[in-house]
Amino acid sequence: MMLLVLSERDLPGLLPYPEVVAVMRQALAAHASGEAYQPLRSVTKPPGAGGLMALMPCYVPPPDAGEPDTGEPAADPGYGLKAICISPGNPALGKDSHQGVVLISSARTGEPLALANASAVTEIRTAAVSALATSMLARPDATEVAIIGTGVQARAHIQALAACRELTAIRVAGREPGRARRFAADVAGLVPVPVAAADSVADALAGAGIVVTATTSAAPVLQRDWLAPGTHINAVGACLPAAREVDAATMAAAGLFADSRESALNEAGDVLLAMADGAIGAGDIRAELGEVITGAAPGREDDQQITLFESLGLAVEDFAATAHAYRKALAAGAGTRVDF
Repeated sequence: MMLLVLSERDLPGLLPYPEVVAVMRQALAAHASGEAYQPLRSVTKPPGAGGLMALMPCYVPPPDAGEPDTGEPAADPGYGLKAICISPGNPALGKDSHQGVVLISSARTGEPLALANASAVTEIRTAAVSALATSMLARPDATEVAIIGTGVQARAHIQALAACRELTAIRVAGREPGRARRFAADVAGLVPVPVAAADSVADALAGAGIVVTATTSAAPVLQRDWLAPGTHINAVGACLPAAREVDAATMAAAGLFADSRESALNEAGDVLLAMADGAIGAGDIRAELGEVITGAAPGREDDQQITLFESLGLAVEDFAATAHAYRKALAAGAGTRVDF
């Protein structure tokens, strides 16, 4: 059989942000409606290891499920598996903390169809989901963005939001003001929006209607007192139960949305630690983003409400992005074909 390998170089050209936002809309709607099957991810964190491995399987019926087999592989992907290692020390080495692969396989035969670089898939689809959440939950007149963080996801979110929304200003804050200034200068040429570094998180938030937290911090980097009424927050960085970026007061004050309730209640330190503090309960997660997309649940209540999207990342998102890239690569002759 032939296996298509999609590298870190291949994927950005195959997955432009506006397209991926549309693909994520479909994937999250399928998840919310029960069309897609996705168990909770399995995490292996060996004692003494510096990082962890997560396995994220799913099944999404292909568009032609139930129809006669035409022999065309492009419409056939159904099974997906992401195997990813998270190594917190990687940024100091100039590497993404997320390293791994996404495998998609035939819905009919189970044969492997494509293997994609998981770092690139994760980078692109995570930012695209935040752009989608912003379109669903932020005020329509919110045009200033605060990015908390200076890593891979901070860069991706700047590009995704600028590609999908009319913005007037982007401000960046990080643990080290000097690094934030260098980062802002590096990304300024990537988007048609002024990008500036702020000396503090509070300064970055002043006037921002859209906020992204994309850090590796285990302690809150966002405080309720810094947020104006009507702000929308995409909380991206805290993906472990013992780490949080958002303080309990903000979690209590915000209308909370998640990509998956199950994931948020098992994996999101922002949620779990606020629950341990007594600030919120499990029922305070108002809806999954897919439920807002399908109309099963409302989104923002009014222009004064603070909204927060807790992004954990789902296997159906990785599958959908990789399947989309696979179909485009077949049509364009992109990627590398391996006799497998």
